[in-house]
Amino acid sequence: MTAAPVGFQCPECVSEGERTVRQPTTVLGGQLRERGDDLVTKILIGLNVGIWLIGMVAGFGGIAARFALLSGNLGGQPVGVADGEWYRLLTAAFVHEQPWHLALNMYALWILGRMLEPVLGRWRFVTLYLLSGLGGAAASLLAPGVISYGASGAVFGLMGALFVVLRRFGRDVTAVLVILAINVVFGFVVPGIDWRAHFGGLITGAVLAF
Repeated sequence: MTAAPVGFQCPECVSEGERTVRQPTTVLGGQLRERGDDLVTKILIGLNVGIWLIGMVAGFGGIAARFALLSGNLGGQPVGVADGEWYRLLTAAFVHEQPWHLALNMYALWILGRMLEPVLGRWRFVTLYLLSGLGGAAASLLAPGVISYGASGAVFGLMGALFVVLRRFGRDVTAVLVILAINVVFGFVVPGIDWRAHFGGLITGAVLAF
């Protein structure tokens, strides 16, 4: 028996009552939790940091060669995605080499994730993140033969989604636009940055959020 405010209830009655009670949700459909929700954000950061630590031990060259985004022909033979290694479209978003690259992406993920995950809910947030990463990878393939990796495409997707969410609530989006502009310029000025992945992730995240 289960204790109730008055007397006791059988477990079957409690289960039946729980099925008829609607779970509280946020205005965007995420499950409402007492202390917010950033579990998925923490897991994604942990995965990225963990893979980077593995790269430190096993060698970044081997990790990048196996999981980075690559598609094209080498000596007349297809390589990477062109050779059927479609998993690279997703795994590339979890590969980093330089510590500053990892730190910048994870800091952005931490800030954006703590803002978006509580209102979107866990499943919508992780779907947004992964599909934004895929959108960035798809845009990156417009330059065949280039090796690309990093969570930047997914992070830009979160920025695009945040812009749409803030507009949905009627909030000021000036700060988001300034940050986006700085990152866009940074992507063109600094050599070695795949700006196509940034734009692909940004557009994908904004469309999904909309």
